Formats: sequence, C-alpha cells, structure tokens
Amino acid sequence: MIAKTLKKIKTDVVSPPKVGEIAEGTIINRAKSALYVDLGQKGIGVIYGQEFFESKNALKNLKPGDTIATKIIALETEDGLRELSLIGANQEAAWQDLIQAQEKQDIFEIPINSANKGGLICMINGIQGFLPTSQLLPEHFPKVEGADPSRIAMELQKLVGQKIKVRVFDLNPQENKLILSEKATKKEELEEKMMQFKAGETVEGEISGVTSFGAFLIFEGGLEGLVPSSEIPEKTDLKIGQKVQARITEIANNKIYLSLK
Repeated sequence: MIAKTLKKIKTDVVSPPKVGEIAEGTIINRAKSALYVDLGQKGIGVIYGQEFFESKNALKNLKPGDTIATKIIALETEDGLRELSLIGANQEAAWQDLIQAQEKQDIFEIPINSANKGGLICMINGIQGFLPTSQLLPEHFPKVEGADPSRIAMELQKLVGQKIKVRVFDLNPQENKLILSEKATKKEELEEKMMQFKAGETVEGEISGVTSFGAFLIFEGGLEGLVPSSEIPEKTDLKIGQKVQARITEIANNKIYLSLK
C-alpha cells in the first residue's frame, strides 16, 4: 500500500513549465486581442500580440470552456502569465506527423510552390520542404547541356504548379529542415529492376542528358545511369536522344554508373 501511495505521489508531481513545452489547457477568457488559457498547475497562459493576430482564423471559433493545445514560448509576461503560441503547437504536431510519415515511408502528393537552381520548394502540413534536383526522377530531372544554373532554374520553373509524389528523405525540426525525395517513391521498384543487372554487363540506351560532369543514359525498364566525364572518350560529342551502348561499371547506393570506353 505504501509503495502504491508513493508511486501515485510521484505521478501527481507536475514538473515546472519549460519554454518549448506543449501544454494543454482550457480557455477561460477571450478579449479583443488576447486569449487566456488555464494550464492547470502550470499556471495561466495568454496568446496575444503578433501570435494572436497570426492565429486569428484558427482562434475565431474558440470560446471559454474549449480545450486547446499551445506551446509555451515565454515563462512570464509583464502580467506574470505564460506566453503561449498556437502556431508553435501546430508546427510541433506537424513535425511529429512528418517524423511518423518518414518511419512509415508514407507518400505525399503535393503541388510545387516555387523553384530555384538547386531544386523545388513545396509545403507539407504547413512545413516548407525542399526537393533537391538530385532527388528527382528522370522524367523531371533538368538535363541541361553544360549544367548552366540559369537554364536549370528555367527548366525547374516548368514544374511549378504541378503535383509530384514524394517521401520524406531527411528532416530536422530543430533546424527547421525538411528534405523530400521523388526518387524514394520508386525506391522498391528501382531496386528490383537494378537487381537484374550487374557490373560488367553491356546495355543499350538513349542519352537523356548531357552535363559538365557527364551524361545520363536511359536504358531497359526506364532505368537511368550516369556516364561520368572520365568514362566518355575524348572528342566524343554526345547529343540528347543519341543511342549508344555502355558498360555498367558499378551499382551502388541505388545509382548505376556506366562507361563508354
């Protein structure tokens, strides 16, 4: 009995509130530009100022008695209250959803918002994500001769507004970093196709892109491999659409490397 009582006492002890903590409470009052929340033993909190106006749409239907999850962003205002953020709490929940999505290998179909020379920018769960050019499937990869950054950006701009299927490739909530991959949505399919080939085999395909570091070749089953510049004979003038034979030199990290020598 004593052991059970001690256990209950320990579980009833509330740790002091901390900045960054998600706290659930009950709305106790609503003012013109502030919302007051009873956080129980963690005190009384308030959403006000810029946080209130940025959350106005989400807060407009809430009333006293409703339960709300918030994030503590300051331990004490001038009035001695906990300063709260609804946006922060929503972002925290969104990051947790993305962490689970990465673990489950979920696929999202999302519209592309904008582009730059490095890749595409889009939103998932209200979090801005980046889809690097290197993580695009062959049909979307900007195969620009000479790898001119301005021309790459122009090609990527054509994808703005389109929907692309992606998986979470890497993320770090502390750094607000979310990296996405289109290639990863076909990972299992590509791995299965790659298993049909091995180093030393010769394949026939079509040049799909020429860059400063080599050429891309699409061959059987829609697989695409890279022919590094060092594996292209001197004075060879490759053109997009040209049919060539190449030798597989290596298959590693879901990438196929080829040689024209």
